[in-house]
Amino acid sequence: MTVLITGGAGYIGAHVVRLVRDTGRDVVVVDDFSTGRPSRIPGVPVVRMDLSEPGSIGSLSDTMGSSHVTSVIHFAAKKRVDESMERPAWYFQQNIGALSNVLLAMERGRVDRLVFSSSAAVYGTPATSAEVTEDAPVVPVNPYGETKLSGEWLVRDAARAWGLRAVSLRYFNVAGAGWPELGDPLVTNLVTMLLQGISLGQQPRVFGGDYPTRDGSCVRDFVHALDLARAHVASLDYLPRSERGWDVFNVGTGIGSTVLEVVNELARVTGRDLIPEICARRPGDPASVVASVDRITDVMGWRAQAALPEILASAWTAWQFDHPGT
Repeated sequence: MTVLITGGAGYIGAHVVRLVRDTGRDVVVVDDFSTGRPSRIPGVPVVRMDLSEPGSIGSLSDTMGSSHVTSVIHFAAKKRVDESMERPAWYFQQNIGALSNVLLAMERGRVDRLVFSSSAAVYGTPATSAEVTEDAPVVPVNPYGETKLSGEWLVRDAARAWGLRAVSLRYFNVAGAGWPELGDPLVTNLVTMLLQGISLGQQPRVFGGDYPTRDGSCVRDFVHALDLARAHVASLDYLPRSERGWDVFNVGTGIGSTVLEVVNELARVTGRDLIPEICARRPGDPASVVASVDRITDVMGWRAQAALPEILASAWTAWQFDHPGT
């Protein structure tokens, strides 16, 4: 039983590789290493491949056959919102093109189990501050989120067409590291942006202090990268079941933290004096986005284990590992 993991040398992918191997499953990674690091997955068979290229279908199908692949976890995708706004056509080419090629290779190789990396970005700006369920309206507000929603539709259509057994996991705000060497290398989210600011001696900027929340700053749901990885293992265990109730699942904690609470906790963890500067709101930022995790808990028995202090402490340890002397 071999699991093929696309983008397995990346931040989340490397966590999943370790946990999947711990279950006794064999793993093969396909990655173009545009952002991933081979050093994150020592001892794992790796095939370097750009999945967005049309010629990748045959090569990927051959890899599935030679490695006796029975399941695929698909991470490989571009994920910068700002970049997607600047290059929307390229984002669709990269994200939907790669997914299409993966599905074609799976169909050719008769591999019928898939875990698809989706995102809470499919919800766009929720109309309510209540927990977001999987049945909430999906109205992405940027091309990145649109590619994730289109990817979910494509996966669902493949399931209808030829019997693919699949789940789409909608990640909320992923942070932290299960091991110091597996920290997030990209400065594209709140936690890594704050950590970079600390390294540079800068005070944090908080966009908006007048939201209808407990301290006026935005509320977000932060989930530990290791908990997210466990959700992928639970999904692999779920796919072979004869009866499956749902194919889309939120992955979060169900607990919201304000931006100011994140800043204050990071100050405690790092021992630094952080004095946030309250700036004007950014257009499109919703006041609160918190996951409802009842579905994945009821169906798979998965629930996040780490709370915000543990998430931020592990993120700080990983940041120091990558940035000695910080």
